[in-house]
Amino acid sequence: MAPLLILRPEPGARRTLARAAALGLRALAVPLFEIVPLAWAAPDPADFDALLLTSANALRQAGADLELYRGLPVHAVGAATAAAARAAGFGDVRTGPGDVGALLAGLAPPLRLLHLCGADRRDAAAEGIAITPVPVYASRESDGAGLAAALAEGPVVLLHSPRAAARLAALVENRAGLAIVAISPAAADAAGGGWGQVAIAERPRDEALLAIAARLCEDRAKA
Repeated sequence: MAPLLILRPEPGARRTLARAAALGLRALAVPLFEIVPLAWAAPDPADFDALLLTSANALRQAGADLELYRGLPVHAVGAATAAAARAAGFGDVRTGPGDVGALLAGLAPPLRLLHLCGADRRDAAAEGIAITPVPVYASRESDGAGLAAALAEGPVVLLHSPRAAARLAALVENRAGLAIVAISPAAADAAGGGWGQVAIAERPRDEALLAIAARLCEDRAKA
């Protein structure tokens, strides 16, 4: 069976490795980014009705000032972020469908949301909802040590974000022997052309990404 290559930063890479192992896949991780905390000025919690969380990284990296917002409800983009919010001590956590646009469409305005987020993001917007983004972490490029050796095995490559896709595209010229599986159409677009195979997950979730990757790994082993 063809190997699977995971490029996402830790701790997400470890979770994807574990899911891949449970599916019987041979996987390795070469993170192209690392998550680091940012210094940030905490706004007054009284100015907001709820927190918007689109990544569990915000909870891990926000630091001591996260305590200021324990009394606010949390709107989490999906199940993994919601679970991280509960583990961080938030009591009123609402779980979204995995997509921030769909999450916001399900909320009743007017609403003032504090979005603790990453420095690299797509700003969310919805009519009647005021969203204040405050970056508390950044995804910093790593040296990608081991990438060339991993690519030499002709793996199926998982792309968990448009930024990871763009970085891979910048690093790889000979693409015809590689298959990529993108978590979204935006990630697939960011990867550019020339790849041997391109697939897009039906839903922007790790499980959906791995389901397609597993089929491609098996197909490529038979080729």
